[in-house]
Amino acid sequence: QVQLVESGGDLVQPGGSLRLSCAASGFAFDSYTMNWFRQAAGKERELFATITSDGATNYTDSVKGRFALSRNNAKNTVSLQMNSLKPEDTATYYCSVRHWGTNYWGQGTQVTVSS
Repeated sequence: QVQLVESGGDLVQPGGSLRLSCAASGFAFDSYTMNWFRQAAGKERELFATITSDGATNYTDSVKGRFALSRNNAKNTVSLQMNSLKPEDTATYYCSVRHWGTNYWGQGTQVTVSS
């Protein structure tokens, strides 16, 4: 079955960096677009970054220029490099894939940006 496992979340100071990872299994990873969502306390989950099967990326304006997605199709992993972090980036971060009409999510990893 489809499984997604995020890791790398932590407490970081404003202006700092973190690298999140998502390990995927149970589907043909190299054929699918992978998505990253985040959900801050009291807010709706929002899609902020995607990477297609061939590595094309798209970002919302809120993270463009600060965050960068990459993927390793040989290892079935997606990495999210987050730089110049801001307090408003504080959220639980999820990777997701839409597989045969169903959206799958990992358990999430917490990112807290605070001094």
